[in-house]
Parts: sequence; C-alpha cells; structure tokens
Amino acid sequence: MASKTKIEWTDTTWNPVRGCTKISPGCKHCYAETFAERFRGVKGHPYEFGFDLRLVPEKLFEPFSWTAPSMVFVNSMSDLFHVDVPDEFIIRVVKVMMEASWHTYQLLTKRSERLAHMLKGPLKFATDSRHIWWGVSVEDVKHGIPRIEHLRSTPAKVKFLSIEPLLEDVGTIDLSDIDWVIVGGESGPGARPMEESWVRNLLHQCRASNVPFFFKQWGGVQKKKAGRKLAGKTYDEFPFTAEEPIPDRIRRRSLAASLEAQFCTV
Repeated sequence: MASKTKIEWTDTTWNPVRGCTKISPGCKHCYAETFAERFRGVKGHPYEFGFDLRLVPEKLFEPFSWTAPSMVFVNSMSDLFHVDVPDEFIIRVVKVMMEASWHTYQLLTKRSERLAHMLKGPLKFATDSRHIWWGVSVEDVKHGIPRIEHLRSTPAKVKFLSIEPLLEDVGTIDLSDIDWVIVGGESGPGARPMEESWVRNLLHQCRASNVPFFFKQWGGVQKKKAGRKLAGKTYDEFPFTAEEPIPDRIRRRSLAASLEAQFCTV
C-alpha cells in the first residue's frame, strides 16, 4: 500500500523530484522546505541534502508497487516544472502516470509558463487523459492570476487551481474550463492571515460556475484548532473520477519493466 498523507485533498504523495527554490510570495513559508531542512546533513536520510533540488529516478516506478488505486499528489516536496528538471525526466514521470493509469494524479506548479509550453508540446500525448489533473498555485492577483491563464491555454482535460495560501482577495476570476478549486489559508509559524470574505467570494464564484469547491483549512499558527469548516460546513468536493481496476502484481511488474526498458534505450 502507498503511505497515507495528512494533505486533505489527496491519498498519498509521490516525489520523483525533491527540493525547490522560491519564486513568489506563496513560497515564503514553504512547509516542504521547513521539513526538508530539518534533516540536512543526516547521513542516509532522503533529505540529507536539505531542500536542494535533486532528481530521484529510483522513485520513478513507485506507483506500480502500490496495491490499491490512489489519488496521488505528484511532487508534494518539489515542483516538477522547475527550470532545473530536464524535459526528458518530466516526460518519464508523465509516461509512468500514463502507464499506471489506475491511479489519479494531481500535479501542481507555480511554473505555469513551462507547464503550458510542455502540455502544448512534448507532453501533449498525456492531455486527453482524465486520470491526470494539471493544476497551478494561486496566492494573489499579481503572481497567481496569470498562472490561471497559462493553464487555461493548454489542451489538458482536467485543470484545477490550488488557491493556497490565499494571501489577499483575488476578486473575480475566470473559472471557464476549470474543473476544481482548492482554497486554504497559510499555517505554521508566521502564517499570514486569511479573511473569511475572501473565501466566501471564491465559494460563490465556484457555485455560479458549477465548479467543485474544496476548503482545505483556515490555517494559522494553530491549524487544528482553526479547523476547516466554512460557516459550519465542510466542503470536500472533487471532480468526477472514473475508477479503473488495478492489475495484479505480475502484470504491474511487467508494465514497469517494459517502461524501464524503454527508458534505457532512449
């Protein structure tokens, strides 16, 4: 079985890339960086090198080993579209997702221009697949809103927005061709506040556009105490997902071996 995660909108995480660098205000209190840097210098630990960006090719075939279909957050500890991740490695990650199609994959990036470029080019082979959800982070108007337009310009079948941490009222946004919206406040030490009116604004827009709405958390220094109810209600809505039966272990191993052989010949 894949290990469970505490992230409310997914089942498990998969990190064939580790580490990242900050590019916008949403990165200021990055939970992944805080976690990874705790283990810098710890010999043999997965984050021995802290939050330095590293490819982890030995993790590529991990989805084939899980024994039940899962909703998978891809690179919770990185950004697949970071400038230092080679195109070829990104393509390999996506080919694994295409082959292990009994899982649902959620990819989230702040590097939306590269995402759009690749989905219109070398990753176009994956854009018709409804088991791969492509998303962008939106934290404010200046940095976040342009990412929505980059995402919308792509031929991806399932597109979503992670509006977290929500740092200001983002006003009216165009939700056409958007399939899911996640909203949440920042948590942990130094967390920046989020106003209820900002969240309600987004909920009302999702209702008007018939877009599933997921409210992740209020955040703050005491995340659990603040909870995740909006006006007394929990919002755990998702896009439609079509379940696909998982092959037996022998078949999964065969598929992984075939794909690994293909990678070795490239």
